[in-house]
Amino acid sequence: MQTEYLIAVDEFCATHNIEISFINSLQQTGLIEITTIQETGFIDADQLQQLEKFIRFYYDLDINMEGIETITHLLQRIQSLQDEIVSLKNTLRFYELNE
Repeated sequence: MQTEYLIAVDEFCATHNIEISFINSLQQTGLIEITTIQETGFIDADQLQQLEKFIRFYYDLDINMEGIETITHLLQRIQSLQDEIVSLKNTLRFYELNE
């Protein structure tokens, strides 16, 4: 993993004015991954959008960690179902065109 795409946890927390314990809680629940290099935690840039969503849930909407886990699970399930619908529609179109 290239370090140019990693953001230090302590810098991210200072910039967003959040607690490092919040990031650690997200890691413990498996919602984000933290890469440790020389005893410093880093967040992959690909996780930023999801992490910022969690910050809004927790700090702006006052949703606890269990609620964030539940919301994340439900959103993933919805996305999976939407993908399945698209796939089924494509299959249906294929058969309708070949009649």
